[in-house]
Amino acid sequence: MRAQFVMSEIGVGLRRNLTMTFAVVISVALSLALFGGSLLMRDQVSKMKGYWYDKVNVSIYLCNKSDAEDSSELGSRACAKGAATPEQKQLIQTDLEKMELVQTVHYESSDEAYKHYKERFGHTALASVITPDQMPDSFRVKLTEPEKYKVITTAFAGRDGVQSVADQHTELDNLFQMLGYLNWAALGIMLIMLVVALLLIVNTVRVSAFSRRRETGIMRLVGASSFYIQVPFIMEAAFAGLIGAVFACLMLGAGQYFVIDHGASLRTKMELINFIGWDEVLTKLPLVLAIGVLMPSLAAFLALRKYLRV
Repeated sequence: MRAQFVMSEIGVGLRRNLTMTFAVVISVALSLALFGGSLLMRDQVSKMKGYWYDKVNVSIYLCNKSDAEDSSELGSRACAKGAATPEQKQLIQTDLEKMELVQTVHYESSDEAYKHYKERFGHTALASVITPDQMPDSFRVKLTEPEKYKVITTAFAGRDGVQSVADQHTELDNLFQMLGYLNWAALGIMLIMLVVALLLIVNTVRVSAFSRRRETGIMRLVGASSFYIQVPFIMEAAFAGLIGAVFACLMLGAGQYFVIDHGASLRTKMELINFIGWDEVLTKLPLVLAIGVLMPSLAAFLALRKYLRV
């Protein structure tokens, strides 16, 4: 089989059906961009879960001097007697360690809390006005069953020396559930666009085969095999799909660069979120390119088996 003949036939087919080819390219690009975006969204949710679920536990914040100075503020009435005493701290830790639900207990002093705060938010304007004495001592409690965090809240909220008991698992679950719904919505739109792209590919191949039915009839009469006749049509579809896949990769790369990384992007505006990086994006691009080539090729092959009979 001469490569020059195949390439010339591909060029002829693309020029004859330029409008439909353009529609195929756009549909493939959008569907694959949504597909890649869905995969990246899944990676983002997994990364956020791994980051936050490992860090967020039940926190028991203890009263400090600042709370005692203004006991009229909401949430500080339990601290009206002053900062938590060493005896109160020891009693709280002992009670925590006795509970079967508790896996580990870590005491964090105000100095340690201030150090961690500076490490994470030292570049922000608020960090310059925060002092160590404003940071409360706390117990960071890791549970064997995090969904039972309310047991800790019930047992320690309102106790002498306890400012508040905080848990963010519920908020995180709601966030991740919402992100999961968005991911499924993107996948649904991707499937619709994929069906549209496949229908356009089949129609484009059929129109191309019909417009060249005389040439293919002559080729069959002189002994050309079905595969020899089909290859130019399959390559046309694969080429259009490859162009669409390249555009999809460019859209994914542009989204990562402009939305997450570049300038005043999400990475700088939402510092508490651990965003995905270029490693995750680059690992998805070969898959997008492969699907962009194989999907139209398979659709064209199946369409030709039924239609291209001369």
